[in-house]
Amino acid sequence: MASLELVSWAVGIAVAYMSCVWILSLILRNAGIVDSFWGPGFAVLAASLPVIAGGPTWRSLLVLGLVALWAGRLAAHVTVRNWGRAEDWRYAKWRAEAGSSFWWRSLFKVFLLQGLLLTVVAAPILALALADGRAGLSIFDVVGAGLWLIGFGFEAVGDAQLARFKRNPANGGRVMNRGLWRYTRHPNYFGEAVLWWGIFLVAVSVPWGWASIIGPITITFLLLRVSGVRMLERGLRTRRPGYDEYVKRTSAFFPLPPKRSEGRRSRSEDG
Repeated sequence: MASLELVSWAVGIAVAYMSCVWILSLILRNAGIVDSFWGPGFAVLAASLPVIAGGPTWRSLLVLGLVALWAGRLAAHVTVRNWGRAEDWRYAKWRAEAGSSFWWRSLFKVFLLQGLLLTVVAAPILALALADGRAGLSIFDVVGAGLWLIGFGFEAVGDAQLARFKRNPANGGRVMNRGLWRYTRHPNYFGEAVLWWGIFLVAVSVPWGWASIIGPITITFLLLRVSGVRMLERGLRTRRPGYDEYVKRTSAFFPLPPKRSEGRRSRSEDG
């Protein structure tokens, strides 16, 4: 199958998938459900594209397993976290701004936009679907799977640590700075970026797989500059006392040893 034809299939599947999620959001009056369906969208592409392209290969099956595991955990985590809550503040803000037209604007501004981004991030999945499966095991497969495991661990452990922290009423209004959150302010975002770089390394083993680097670059950019770190911290700085001090001590993305605060440094020098 020609690459452009498969790209067309990928876009069509993503549009159809997100359109169904949009209809569900209209029924529930909650556009925030898109966050729960983001991960499973990749699993849908990973399962369908190799079949459309002529049949799965062992690499496409490997990546399907990795993507399905990640997507299932992420969807369950987000759904449990948001269950019973009001619509996420981002979508609620857009709903208030758009008024009565939000129902149709959300299709383009929220759902189809995420469907397009989903297709771009899934570039390694497309590359693997186009491969014929004759290439043998390479070092990139081993390193890629290992990198995916590290990223998955960071995301899963970081989410679990934060959820446990929030369940304790004594932590209300406090800043989470324990566990992985001591070394990076966003271990879950860091983990998600790393696992997609791992999937990309698996795709490097197939012809033209290197061109799918657009996928991990896109998700890393989104997490750092668009919907991840920047958007989340804009609100945290204003409503969470002590967050500015946490920012000064802790790396935003890449895990690094925490810096000593100015107060502690001054007391150490005086003592």
